[in-house]
Amino acid sequence: MTQTKTNILITGGAGFISSSLADKLLQNPDYFVVLIDNFLTGRKENIPQHEHCKFIHGDVNNLGDISPVFSLYNFDYVFHYAAVVGVKRTLENPIMVLNDIYGIQNILDLSKRTGVKRVFFASSSEVYGEPVHLPQHETITPLNSRLPYAVVKNVGESYFRSYQQEYGLDYTIFRFFNTYGPKQSTDFVMSRFLKLALANQDIPVYGDGSQARTFCYIDDNLNACVKAMESGLLINDVANIGNGNIITILDLAQTIVRLTGSQSNIVHLPPLEEGDMTRRQPDIVKMKALLGCPFTDLEHGIGTILKQLH
Repeated sequence: MTQTKTNILITGGAGFISSSLADKLLQNPDYFVVLIDNFLTGRKENIPQHEHCKFIHGDVNNLGDISPVFSLYNFDYVFHYAAVVGVKRTLENPIMVLNDIYGIQNILDLSKRTGVKRVFFASSSEVYGEPVHLPQHETITPLNSRLPYAVVKNVGESYFRSYQQEYGLDYTIFRFFNTYGPKQSTDFVMSRFLKLALANQDIPVYGDGSQARTFCYIDDNLNACVKAMESGLLINDVANIGNGNIITILDLAQTIVRLTGSQSNIVHLPPLEEGDMTRRQPDIVKMKALLGCPFTDLEHGIGTILKQLH
């Protein structure tokens, strides 16, 4: 390992967004990327096979797993993306979700001790809870969700701000709104609907399907986040990472049926008891500035995924 390279750690590195981030970073020959994942939801096939990429099987919530990784590599930047994800999984395993606080502490302590320049934290639109006003703005929208997943993200954000205040460790908080792309698992609505449509199976929609969401194509997410790192933007700041165009879940299902030429029927299930917010839409002023180009159109993004599947 030569120290001329920029060493970057990505936790949860076998996940959808994190492994896609690794793919993008590895396009730059000056970067060496280390991934760590415990395969709770990550997948081996997501891990890049690249000479400048090292994968380590481990759990960031366990200090014994993650501490030696910081000792081996002198990291310049850390992307802390490891987390228990998926609405159903997080609702059914609240203690497992709360344990992710240990991982946040471990990453911040080790980054502080080893001279990491900046740590990037994958927070979530879930922190906003039920919308008070739209679009949801980073600093003026209340963070009001009580679900364990959102509480952990909110606590995590507080940890990052506190470590900066106490120790001068720089951070950037990304609040991810729905992101989709080729590597996404079927724990999430876009990929689940696509899989069902391609198999001509029924597509289940909770309630009347009027829940409104925005969907950000993975390339837009990656371009914005890497720009923040490479251009020294959003230091000690928080930004929504998402698309501003809103669509109902029912419209999404109908769009996917149309684009795939599917014979699937859309079936309505009882509404979820909790965790299914009526509407989510980010204020994208910071995101637009990061991206610096037009957002990927929803139908174009879905079309790109379908081309890769065929």
